[in-house]
Amino acid sequence: MARTHEVTNQVPLPYGHNTAEDPALLAALRRAGADWVEPELRELGALAGSEQAAEWGRLANENEPVLHTHDRFGNRIDEVEFHPAWHELMGVAVGHGMHAAPWQDPRPGAHTARAAKFYLWGQVEAGHSCPISMTYASVPALRATPELAQWLEPLLASTQYDFGLREPHGKRGLIAGMSMTEKQGGSDVRANTTTAVPAADGTYRLTGHKWFTSAPMSDVFLTLAQAPGGLSCFLLPRVLPDGSRNALYVQRLKDKLGNRSNASAELEYDGAVGWLVGEEGRGVPTIIEMVNMTRLDCTLGAASGMRLGALRAVQHATHRRAFGAALIDQPLMRNVLADLVVESEAATTVALRLAEATDRAVAGEEGEALFKRLGLAVSKYWVCKRGPAHAAEALECLGGNGYVEESGMPRLYREAPLVSIWEGSGNVAALDALRAMARSPQSLDAYFAEVDAAAGADRRLDASVAELRKQLGDLADVEYRTRRLVESMALALQGSLLVRHGDPAVADAFCASRLAGDHGGAFGTLPSGVDTEAILSRAQMVPNRA
Repeated sequence: MARTHEVTNQVPLPYGHNTAEDPALLAALRRAGADWVEPELRELGALAGSEQAAEWGRLANENEPVLHTHDRFGNRIDEVEFHPAWHELMGVAVGHGMHAAPWQDPRPGAHTARAAKFYLWGQVEAGHSCPISMTYASVPALRATPELAQWLEPLLASTQYDFGLREPHGKRGLIAGMSMTEKQGGSDVRANTTTAVPAADGTYRLTGHKWFTSAPMSDVFLTLAQAPGGLSCFLLPRVLPDGSRNALYVQRLKDKLGNRSNASAELEYDGAVGWLVGEEGRGVPTIIEMVNMTRLDCTLGAASGMRLGALRAVQHATHRRAFGAALIDQPLMRNVLADLVVESEAATTVALRLAEATDRAVAGEEGEALFKRLGLAVSKYWVCKRGPAHAAEALECLGGNGYVEESGMPRLYREAPLVSIWEGSGNVAALDALRAMARSPQSLDAYFAEVDAAAGADRRLDASVAELRKQLGDLADVEYRTRRLVESMALALQGSLLVRHGDPAVADAFCASRLAGDHGGAFGTLPSGVDTEAILSRAQMVPNRA
């Protein structure tokens, strides 16, 4: 074959770097007193930035889960088969305690350390983060029934990944799933029709159909059903204590836009055995403990995707030349790249602050619990809403190369909308912030205590906070304009954190563009005068030193 050309001006593969070399992440760990995790984080970051880990992510997504409803003899088995790469990803996540391990870790900052690992490892592959997140979030809900927590929590916190359909007592570790929504109600779980009938042995028999069940291969599920006392929360294992299979039947797997490595299913309960969690009629308050934790992980997941997108865009622009110069040296491209980095660091900083608030709330600090209640609601809405636009812009920085599957950017783009939908899409998340302020006015005080800690440090931030107070003082048609209000709250919180703790160049660019109104809406519209060199230096792929 004749040689027609030489390959030049192509970008090196984005591997061989350490994802833990993340200035915003490391600074947040130190502020939270969780810097003891840095050695483990750097070990994990080396793996996360490796070609091997990237290959696991590719294979898990290109070889999607397969449902086997029956065995060769016609027996119902309801098994979901995964590619071995999925199990490699899960094994690393569980082995590093990204699931329920912090609930049994007495060290200060355990939840922040876990959040940092979750954020790093999510940059490899996001789909498997779903069962990891639900396992983490299941513990606060289970603690509503101490005997269930005593039985299951040590297994949910175990760092042994033990996949397979066996009785929970006989396993080295467990994974938890969540099964709430039904086809007639969606987010309106009070419209659920699944029934739970008390049995003589103290358990319940559940009958109904669940429209979305996350991670149907999990060992146990938390679910909602209508008991005699009203909508209630239940624990359902796939295998009962006597070794028999519970009456949970997987009807089909969902064919989703993204999140292809992870199985989501429709599940049928046909007299399935369940244990009551909490009190009858208290299903929503009980399971909301789980939802709040998964909302934290939605925010972390969005921040993780933004960091990956910013790193990939900067790496491409550093090595790619066009019109006689490196892309990164072209003024307009520098503006776009710097803007992506600013958004990424704002997301990372607020997500890790909320993880720190979780640590402190678990330790009994009431003010931190109040701050987390409202701060998480506004951040879940805004950070997750920014993810898809960020992924699209990062993809575009690679041009046609970014539109090709081999670049990994299409997968990032498809994945980005999920966290904005999961655990309450935009309107649900925004209205949750209103609900928090109405039911707990002290949460608004706690929010402003956090934001006001930066008072006087930046005039643009001060003006933004003053305008926010004005918006909150006028409750006319407040539900109609909830999105604008919650967006303003999220931006003020991010701005305050960056002004106090962030890199000065990043904080200045954020306040100039997001708070002062000098932003065109699209990425790449930062005003003149921001220090793009300092900003871009924070998104360089640092090679592994091992």
